[in-house]
Amino acid sequence: MSLRSQLTQIFEDAFAAAGADRSYGEVVASQRPDLADFQCNGALAAANQAGENPRVLAQAVVDAIDAPDVISSIDVAGPGFINLTVSDAALAATVTAMDTSDRLGIDPVADPRKVVVDYGGPNMSKALHVGHLRAAVIGESIKRLFRFLGHDTVGDIHMGDWGMPIGQLIVELEDRQPALAYFDAEYDTAIDGPYPSDSPVDLDDLSEMYPVITQRCADDPTVAERARQATFDLQNGRPGYLALWQHFRNVSVAGQELDFDALGIEFDVWYGESTVHDRLAPMVERLLASGDARYSEGAVVIDVARSDDTKEVPPLLLTRSDGSYLYSTTDLATVEMRVQEMDVDVALYVVDARQGLHFEQVFRAAHQTGIAPESVDLEHIGFGTVNDADGKPFKTRAGGVLRLGDLIELVTDGARRKLDAAHMAEDYPTAEREQIARDVGIAALKFGDLSNHRTSNYVFDLDRFASFEGKTGPYLQYSAVRIGSILRRAADAGLEGGAVVEPTVAVERKLMLALAAMPEVLDRAAALRAPNVIAEYVYELATDFSRFYEQCHILGEEDPRRQASWLTLVGTTRRAIVLLLDLLGIAVPERM
Repeated sequence: MSLRSQLTQIFEDAFAAAGADRSYGEVVASQRPDLADFQCNGALAAANQAGENPRVLAQAVVDAIDAPDVISSIDVAGPGFINLTVSDAALAATVTAMDTSDRLGIDPVADPRKVVVDYGGPNMSKALHVGHLRAAVIGESIKRLFRFLGHDTVGDIHMGDWGMPIGQLIVELEDRQPALAYFDAEYDTAIDGPYPSDSPVDLDDLSEMYPVITQRCADDPTVAERARQATFDLQNGRPGYLALWQHFRNVSVAGQELDFDALGIEFDVWYGESTVHDRLAPMVERLLASGDARYSEGAVVIDVARSDDTKEVPPLLLTRSDGSYLYSTTDLATVEMRVQEMDVDVALYVVDARQGLHFEQVFRAAHQTGIAPESVDLEHIGFGTVNDADGKPFKTRAGGVLRLGDLIELVTDGARRKLDAAHMAEDYPTAEREQIARDVGIAALKFGDLSNHRTSNYVFDLDRFASFEGKTGPYLQYSAVRIGSILRRAADAGLEGGAVVEPTVAVERKLMLALAAMPEVLDRAAALRAPNVIAEYVYELATDFSRFYEQCHILGEEDPRRQASWLTLVGTTRRAIVLLLDLLGIAVPERM
């Protein structure tokens, strides 16, 4: 049990003893850390409900508390706030519990849920670019956080692999290579043999073709109609198109995996729109039969507007008038699949904030049709954009969209230059030095993103992100590496950690108090679906350690009992920083 949980339990009992509801006993971190460690504000609300004087009730609560081992001082302030300072013994006990736990004293959730994190979401046949960055790093962090907290968590890339873009690419390839067997409607695999096993295109080809055919469709209604027909034929099982689609998917996954691997992004399943294509027709038919869906000018829609809406929420479009399906169809069928096959309790969709209306329509449709029970939480985890110094979406100098692979090389090169300037890793083997540069570059990229609230837009500033000073990923990596170096030097001197004793130095106490906050920080980050909460906390923790190390000369300490205690505190701090960075998807090198 965390320190704050212990305090809350003490206050809940005290509120009950004072004749108030236990729920008012929640203890939170003090808004005035110069005056107290924690505070409880429940007396104001409890007194208001009971028609009592809040200061009188607060004093009754204080009088009911007898916990000298945990609380060293407690008083009523202002209109009824209760301020308290924890005992140094309680802080030492908390650090001891963290040190002796393989989870740093953080208990798994009591009620684990099945959580699907839908993130990444690239379209098939397109190389990943900077626009895919935020979904990938935010989703990966949320997935890692929920998994660490004890939830049964699945990361799903959910590729866009079954819509109009595929039909467009089929048309473009047919116009370029019409002799390919995939376009021969008379081709019979029983007579002519299987379709070729080698793909006629690679990911670079598809990436080049896509903007070309997109423009052609915009310019020529005839081409657009051919693409719609190709999409319809694919979705209805035309063998040649299915074989070609499989090639498109294989080369797309192979290419995209390289970039995701370089970023440290790991998906548990590589599902996509195609995963649910067998569900589409039966689902639409069932919804029409039940009256949940209706025809509108030949298309099939679900009305999702509500009487209390303050904005227009259009019907969800399930099929076009020609019978073809849309993203909304596959998204609704995916909800159905996740409920029926994955037994999901929570589905988190980490997708650009601009898709908010779309997901509101899909989620409403899922709940009102019974596809998802009301007990299943469907949430859109929206995020902002990555911008350049002018506040515009980040692009290459030539004005094009920057590929993710090129961005990774850009940050790796920037990290390499920073290492050179700091004279770090100079004598290391080339392979190790390159791996450190890549780890530092990825840390710069990820922390630069995750340190911002996900809904905010932010400016990509490589020079600042890659700095070893300030609130950056490289600074935090260096902090963890430096702490590891301290521990190695201590071990070389025959020193080791021992029992944690009560703090005697203000910076030591502050570091202990910061460590004690870790369980609630992770709970808050999960509740808000906000990795920036972790990013802020790990930076503050590293800063508190730096101040502690400046004042407390560990290796030169003459009191062996205190020295051993400090070494345990140092080791616990390093474990905490490494864990927190891992939850952000950031690796810590052994040395730098």
